Amino acid sequence: MGAVDDEDSVEQPSAVDLADGFGRAAKILARRFDDRLGEAGGSFARARVLVEVVRLGPIRVTGVSQAVGISQGTASALLDALTREGLVTRTTDPADRRVTRVVATAEGRQRAELWMRAYDSAAEELFSPLPRSRWPELLDIVRVLVADHEMPAAEGEGESTLDG
Repeated sequence: MGAVDDEDSVEQPSAVDLADGFGRAAKILARRFDDRLGEAGGSFARARVLVEVVRLGPIRVTGVSQAVGISQGTASALLDALTREGLVTRTTDPADRRVTRVVATAEGRQRAELWMRAYDSAAEELFSPLPRSRWPELLDIVRVLVADHEMPAAEGEGESTLDG
């Protein structure tokens, strides 16, 4: 499928080859992370949201959606589920009573730690075929690829812990 590079006479992958490879890898990684987090009672999406609430909270739903890179509606639905489970609570901002902020409960902070340990273990396992010395190179490539497609972070909020 790739094109031949006349300089080196080596077949170079096409954009479709790269897209197919990254797509396959992303699906496999997401499924395996979900499986591992499921063993710890979570899911990738729920873990990402809870970890960001712990890291950044008290935080608005908009801030969660931006930190995780999901729509506000999806963030709200995930936060509703975490609220029902007693892992987060919604509080009124004392500076502006119209604003609702989300904060992790003590149980939520403990669960976030458990999920982070499961995530870390899965990440070590899943990336172990690639020599650790090449991890910076891979991360640089991924950052270049996603730079123009990420949702901007809310002011005062950084990158998601779960995705780098």
